[in-house]
Amino acid sequence: MTSFSPAPGTSPVQGLHHLTVMASDPQRNVDFYTQVLGQRLVKVTVNFDDPGTYHFYYGDRTGQPGTIMTHFPWPGARRGVRGNGEVVALAYSVPAASHAYWQDRLAGHGLNPTASTRFGQPVLTFEDPDGTWIELAFDDGVPVQPWPASPVPADHDLRGFHSVTAWVRDTDAVRQLLVGQLGFTEVGSEPDPEGTRTRFRGSGDGVGLFVDVVERPGQPRGTFGAGSVHHVALRTRDDAEQEAYMASLSEAGYRPTTVQDRQYFHSIYFREPNGVLFEIATDAPGFPDDEAVEELGRHLKLPAWFEPQRAQIEAHVPRILNREYGVTIGGRDLNSQTAPAEPEADGQGVQVLTAGRPLADARVAMVLLHGRGGTAADILSLEREFNLSAFTYLAPQADGNTWYPQSFLAPLAQNQPHLDRALATIDAVMGELAAQGIPASRVVLGGFSQGACLALEYASRTSERLGGVVAFSGGLITLDRTGDLSGTPVFMGVDPRDGHIPLARFEETAANLRARGADVDARVIPGLGHTINADELNAARAVMQGIAGAMG
Repeated sequence: MTSFSPAPGTSPVQGLHHLTVMASDPQRNVDFYTQVLGQRLVKVTVNFDDPGTYHFYYGDRTGQPGTIMTHFPWPGARRGVRGNGEVVALAYSVPAASHAYWQDRLAGHGLNPTASTRFGQPVLTFEDPDGTWIELAFDDGVPVQPWPASPVPADHDLRGFHSVTAWVRDTDAVRQLLVGQLGFTEVGSEPDPEGTRTRFRGSGDGVGLFVDVVERPGQPRGTFGAGSVHHVALRTRDDAEQEAYMASLSEAGYRPTTVQDRQYFHSIYFREPNGVLFEIATDAPGFPDDEAVEELGRHLKLPAWFEPQRAQIEAHVPRILNREYGVTIGGRDLNSQTAPAEPEADGQGVQVLTAGRPLADARVAMVLLHGRGGTAADILSLEREFNLSAFTYLAPQADGNTWYPQSFLAPLAQNQPHLDRALATIDAVMGELAAQGIPASRVVLGGFSQGACLALEYASRTSERLGGVVAFSGGLITLDRTGDLSGTPVFMGVDPRDGHIPLARFEETAANLRARGADVDARVIPGLGHTINADELNAARAVMQGIAGAMG
């Protein structure tokens, strides 16, 4: 049996901290978790890596660790497919005497739960509106802080987390992590409809103590989308303990990230060999850190570094209703097709920032497109990383910091006329470059996230052969075009578990471009996250050097 060797300065991980899931419709998500399951919306903020997307936190009255279910709602997102290498279910602890109450309540909301017994405990399993498996484990768990405005009576309310279930190819790899590194104990195993289920228990004595792993050798990996779990977070007490775990996990080869400031806790992320993404999150400072307990969930809360963009963010995020207070948050109506003022096709009114060699002296150019919630200045800072003095760099600024309102996977009509305007903006920049003697064949078009999707889409549609395309975490918006891309160098990079760019769409994009003759370097980079790393910058630099070198 694997034994626990604690890192200096640490104690065993206590159990579950939170679970983060991708959703689609934000109002539907809020209503399900607050009005059906009776959880409090304890925080409304944004995805710190994509501030154009909400981040909702649901839990008990104060959002204690071990009660927090979080969602990134991405309107129009395609539903994910469960598979190996991911958490597939979250179980809440519920009083044993509440079984009949919850059967009736769920049926009254049109849900048909499946009953089973797991390690001797009754369990009900059902799906949330996006297909996430939610389970109720009837075990008389430790009471949490009740939410007074909950539609569920206090004697039947959810008692925080009971467990999560992950599907994996190899249980032993998870055992090495949970028992060998993090101080869990192995409870036992039993048959499961999908394979063999093994249960591990954290060291705490409160809520969220169990991680279940179902071994499914030879079964396919999951496909990320709406309803998919992005990561599961485990609890550690403070920053010092987290830092010690970061060092021990690094030494063991898990390659954890640096500490990320998530405003209400601090986080490190890493994957175990099956692909399940774990986080270790601190208990402090907690959700009441920036607003009173009585006000939790009433306002859109932003970290200090996003406050200068508050007006743009509030105008962009969809309008939602928090029924606890009867207040609306956000400014964009998802049902509205009213568009902001449209820039002229010749580029008039479009702000374009520049760097590098003066345009009049340059023979090669790079056009950079920022991601949703980003700015031209942000993406233009890559000029210092590329450090290629032959290039002039141009970065247009999207109106409201976004090129189009919905996910790039949404039906095309939902992103119109914004998408056409964005493509026209690139056309205008390319036209200006051509007027200065730099044709498309000497231009590399690059972008990050939403900007990467837009760059790929423009390259797919244009009749002019580009000098190259660089897509940091992106995919084609449409896959039905057949134009010739012979010889066009394309670099694409993505994390296989990127919450915004499904791996299947990334691979479909690479296949589409290759079939049309493009020279595609498509790299799936585990642990990349939704960011840009040094290897990607080197690959982009190689594409740029290719056209610069061809100039002699």
